[in-house]
Order: sequence, then C-alpha cells, then structure tokens
Amino acid sequence: MEEKNTKLDFSGQDIYVGLDTGMKSWKVTILTGKLEHKTFTQPPKPEVLVSYLHRHFPGAKYQCVYEAGYFGFWIHDALRQQGVNCIVTHPADVPTKNKERRNRNDKVDARKLARNLRNGELTALYVPPRKALEDRSLVRTRMQMVKKRTRCKNQIKALLISYGYTTPDELVRSDWSKRFIQWLEELSFQWESGRQTLDSLLEELKHLQGSIAELTQHIRQLAQQEPYRKQVELLTSIPGISTLTAMVFLTEVVDINRFRNLDHLASYVGLVPGEDSSGDMERTTGISRRRNPYLRNILIESSWMAVRKDPALLMTFSKLSKRMPKNRAIVRIARKLLSRIRYVLKNQEAYEICVVS
Repeated sequence: MEEKNTKLDFSGQDIYVGLDTGMKSWKVTILTGKLEHKTFTQPPKPEVLVSYLHRHFPGAKYQCVYEAGYFGFWIHDALRQQGVNCIVTHPADVPTKNKERRNRNDKVDARKLARNLRNGELTALYVPPRKALEDRSLVRTRMQMVKKRTRCKNQIKALLISYGYTTPDELVRSDWSKRFIQWLEELSFQWESGRQTLDSLLEELKHLQGSIAELTQHIRQLAQQEPYRKQVELLTSIPGISTLTAMVFLTEVVDINRFRNLDHLASYVGLVPGEDSSGDMERTTGISRRRNPYLRNILIESSWMAVRKDPALLMTFSKLSKRMPKNRAIVRIARKLLSRIRYVLKNQEAYEICVVS
C-alpha cells in the first residue's frame, strides 16, 4: 500500500499578511490567493509571526504590510531579515469601505490591509537605512527642543504680564540675553511661591538652552562627516540655507533621486495646493495639509532669509506681494527655493546667485 505524501508545500504561492500593530499585541490577518485563512492575535514579536508562516505555509512567498506610525520601521526591517517581503504604507492611502470606516477596530484594520495588499492597491513608503533614521532623530530632537524653549519663554513672559512686570527700556532689544536673565533672577515677588515659580521656569530654560547647544554641536560635527559633508557644502551655497537647514533636509529626504520630479518632491514637503473640484467647478484650497512638517516649516523660515540675501528672489517676492498676502507669497518662494535645492543635489553643482529667478 502506497504511503500518502502529507507534507505541506506552498512553493510558488503568495501569502498575504495584514498587520495591525499595538504595544501589547498584534492583530494579524492571513489571506491566500483565494480565501481568508485566519485572523488572530499574537505577541508583538516578528519572530512569532515568521514561525507561524513557516509552520503553516512552508515554501510560500510571504507578503506583509502594516501602517506607518508609532512603531517606525523596525518591524519592517526585522521581517525582511527573516525572509518576509514587508512594506509600510501611509494610513491615509489605504482604500477604506464606508462600513470599515464606521466600524473600525484592530480586526477590521488587519483584514483591510491584507485585502488591499492582495489586490495590489497599496503604495509602499520609502524606508530609510537605519543610520539615516538615527541621524534624523538627532536633528528632529533639536527642533523639538527649540519648540520647548519657545514655549518656556512664552510661559515666563505670561507670568511677568500677569503680575504687572514690564521689561526695562534698556533690555527691550536684548530679550533673553545674559543681562535680561540676570534681571529676571533679581526680580522681587511679594511671596516666596511667586519667586519659586519663576526660578523653576528659568531653570527649565537654562536646561533647554544647554541641550540645544549640545545637540547643535553634534549636528555640526555630523555635517562634516560622510555622507553629508559634500551635500552640506552644496546646499549652503544657496542663500537662506544654513548648515542646520541643510541637515534637516538631508536627513528627512535621505535620497533626492527617489523623487520623480519637482512636483513629487514638493508634494512630499507639502508645498502643493489642495483642490476641491466637481464637474465644471474647480477650486484650489491652499497648500495641502498633508506634508512633512519638519521640511515645510524649515523651508518657509529659510525663504524669509533667502529673500533678504538673493536679489532674484526679492524681486519675485515683491511682485507676488502686490497680488497676494505675504504669507502666501513666501510659499511660492519656498517652492522656488526647493527647486534650487533639488537642482544642486541632482547635478552636484554649487548654486550661483543670478539676476533673474
């Protein structure tokens, strides 16, 4: 009597995995080419999922997807290292049925991801190398510290206003200088609690200033190393672009060649107008809310500097300001500045100031 071969073999078949990630557990949906295998909960460990796939679908080609967010890209890297072709997609780009939108939970999200992956309806995000991600975190941390410092300064000013203190005339133009800080330290309050409040805020401000200075030094040192040194030199040849701005751009974009054209890059930054059209009616709604906030903010700030240093941009800005508010005109300048950045990096040529924009 012949022995039956019961060994599983899924060679040449695709298995699709939708992954809804959580801190304590993952919800997993697995689909074959024709049907749903199972939706289940597992510990938040890539090796557990890989082991399950190998055990139930040996020899198959594994396709996995999860949404970008809190967990970054380490899951993507871990699954790829273990032979699972994983992609990360933007949550806003996942096709969603109305029923799924009204009854949303982890199980629904996992099934939706697996279905759209099987249907080929998902766009994979660019996943930077680990070094680029860690360099990016250094630059972003400095920007976040600067925001905290601004908030702390505003708290101190609000405290002074609430108690009727006004800055002496000789210190008005030297806010946050050593003399101004010394004046704050010598202010007298009627009660100890008021003095303690201001001292605590000043202590926080000094800590933030020290952290920002240390981070800035590290970033400047990083800018002198490969692969950034040459790119920073090229970018700082553009009026309005400092070393810190260049490092923000390089760590956020990572590879300029991944963008097909200027429109693609501008869309990533968030310098394209939104549109609300129906039938014969077309209406632009201002620059899109979808953006890279770090890049858009830094480019807008750099554009204000650039119009003061570059005659061509100043001329363009002056013309634009005659027919639109200045805050809209500067967005147009930011796109021109972005075009220059792209040209310099693509052609590896330093920028030269010219008369016409």
